[in-house]
Amino acid sequence: MYKAVGSPGSRVGRVLWMLEELGVPYEFVKADIRSPQMYALNPSGKSPALVDGDVVVTDSAAICVYLADRHPDKGMGSEPGCAGRAAMDSWMHYAQSEFEAPLWNKLRHRFILPAELRVDVGPATAHDFREEVQTLERRLGDRQYALGDRFSAVDVLLGDMGAWARGGKFAIESDNVNAYFDRVLSRPARARAQTVGAK
Repeated sequence: MYKAVGSPGSRVGRVLWMLEELGVPYEFVKADIRSPQMYALNPSGKSPALVDGDVVVTDSAAICVYLADRHPDKGMGSEPGCAGRAAMDSWMHYAQSEFEAPLWNKLRHRFILPAELRVDVGPATAHDFREEVQTLERRLGDRQYALGDRFSAVDVLLGDMGAWARGGKFAIESDNVNAYFDRVLSRPARARAQTVGAK
């Protein structure tokens, strides 16, 4: 049985969502960031981590890809071959390094950094996020989901980021992107994951 380890409200929510989509047995183990329990699994002490027997995977994107690869029959991974993997990796790297960056930057300056290091990054992050929404609109085109007509691990990651953006009052000035987020965030597996994460 998988163990998803992390603190409620963190990126472990993505892992729980992915596990619910796959319909596989798992246990949610609560652990605070930078606690001895998290340091035992991740040198940074950050969550989430996934424990699969002797294998420990950290970073939410890597965990989602790992789970998709472990359960190819569920159809949440890349298309076969190098080109398929490259397409999925491109989406995953874009999501974490570009789309999520303004959200994370604002959060750090609001709550995480020491008070003396915080600055008002609101206008800059709003600007950067607006550009990333336009990029996401172009990347999606007329597709239902990131990889085409099927829901995948990429959509778990992007959907969670969309919920984060909405919760943080970031403007999503694109009907297409908003419709995409509505589509992925309304999935029953996400609702189940939220219930598990809130316990």
